[in-house]
Amino acid sequence: MSLRRTAAVAATTMLGAGAAAVVAGRYAADVALKPPGGRARPAGFEGPPLTVHATAAGQITLTRSLASRWPGTYALTGPGRHAVVGAVLDVPSAPDTVVRRLERVDRGLLAPGDRVRLSPQLHFGDPRGALGLEYTDVTLPGELGALPAWYLPALRDVWVVAVHGLGTTREHAMNLLPFLHAMDLPVLVPAYRGDPGAPRLSDGTGHLGGAEWRDLDSAVRHALDHGARSVVLYGWSTGATMALRTAEYSPLRDRIGGLVLDSPVLDWRATLRALAGSRRVPRPLLPLAVRAAQGRARARPESSGELPRPADPGVPTLLLHGPDDDIAPWGLSREMAERCPGLVSLHAVRQAPHAAMWNAGPEGYEEALRRFLTPLL
Repeated sequence: MSLRRTAAVAATTMLGAGAAAVVAGRYAADVALKPPGGRARPAGFEGPPLTVHATAAGQITLTRSLASRWPGTYALTGPGRHAVVGAVLDVPSAPDTVVRRLERVDRGLLAPGDRVRLSPQLHFGDPRGALGLEYTDVTLPGELGALPAWYLPALRDVWVVAVHGLGTTREHAMNLLPFLHAMDLPVLVPAYRGDPGAPRLSDGTGHLGGAEWRDLDSAVRHALDHGARSVVLYGWSTGATMALRTAEYSPLRDRIGGLVLDSPVLDWRATLRALAGSRRVPRPLLPLAVRAAQGRARARPESSGELPRPADPGVPTLLLHGPDDDIAPWGLSREMAERCPGLVSLHAVRQAPHAAMWNAGPEGYEEALRRFLTPLL
């Protein structure tokens, strides 16, 4: 029986409502909190798959939807397939389709009838194979066990530690590695608990940064032990939450020179509601679903990393966020920037889904990043 039908039937009685809450809460927890292995997808990219209607030289025709019309550059993924699409093209098409520039096909073939999904992760594999950038595999001593990481060397003594977020992997950071490499910044890209190759989560679910930040702290220690004078933490989604917690609680916080926060999750309740809603949990059950997921994640307000009102982050901070993020509402990001104008700057990106601010406008994004990083070097 589907979740929707189960919830509808169970909600007719008090006992049924409790059962529905349990079902919905567990489902919401699975969607929001399970690590990116298996079938998890990038948060904000969990809608129905798109159908490939046609391909031509440098073009691809897809099902028309809000997602397929997002401006910018995204990956198209499917079983055995990986491609990159660019801008929406102003060319004739059927009313139910949209034509985008087809930048490249990295793996497999795209044919009419194929079902594909958009993703903000443009690259797969490792920095050398995907980008031609030299790197070293390193191992970090994490709280639960060894953590794999990529280290990309460069000349400066300010390191960037880049950490992914909900439903993605460390491959997400490869979008920005060419830019950071061009600025001569060493970059450390760690996996953390629950990631492929990292220690498994004892309870099977993530903690929205509430426990994972300690793995990021291990990455900071590694950077400082291997030549970094200071560290800039760069996080997407719950990775940004981890960066905020590390800057607040780490014994090494005085060596953190800045924060770059892309689509930060500052209100875990709102994010859980959004994720549950995106997977069709019935609206009347969303509060109960969030409560059940809260217990499953052990996400108590005093321990979850939630920022009910944006606080002073304590170090120079760049927020990269936009009003069209329906997973991590940007109101708290805007409020944080307004409350700390000398310390926090906000680069707003419109028509960008969660953790895809770079994809929607790479030129403006990278210029904001350049202006922020240069004084920290």
